[in-house]
Amino acid sequence: MSLSIRNQFPGTVTAVTPGEAMATVRVRLAGGQDLTAAITREAADDLGLTPGTAVRALVKSTEVALATTPVGGLSIPNRLPGTVTAIAAGDAMASVRITVEGGELTAAITKDASDDLRLSAGTPVVALIKSTEVSLAVG
Repeated sequence: MSLSIRNQFPGTVTAVTPGEAMATVRVRLAGGQDLTAAITREAADDLGLTPGTAVRALVKSTEVALATTPVGGLSIPNRLPGTVTAIAAGDAMASVRITVEGGELTAAITKDASDDLRLSAGTPVVALIKSTEVSLAVG
């Protein structure tokens, strides 16, 4: 199956915390970073997620926010430090390629945001991803 989701990270489940309706799933990515996904408990059960399960974490590029300075006081648990490698900007939007430990990711942000952050190749950034925007796939 081919997907249009740009960001696909291989990893291994390290913890599953089930709630009544939702579950949080902690994933150790191949690059060593930890990522948290908040998915329905039913999905966690259907996928048979337990510590040690190999998964692929999926994040749409439109769900990746970028920061160029340290960020505090946010409920966003997923913060991947990296470096901008390329930017393709149009009149309204910019596609920003970022190298992170163990891989690459793409963020789709407004051109105005790209300009305000003064992004260019070599700019250090932190990719911010809400746990509810991380999907998991097995197999």
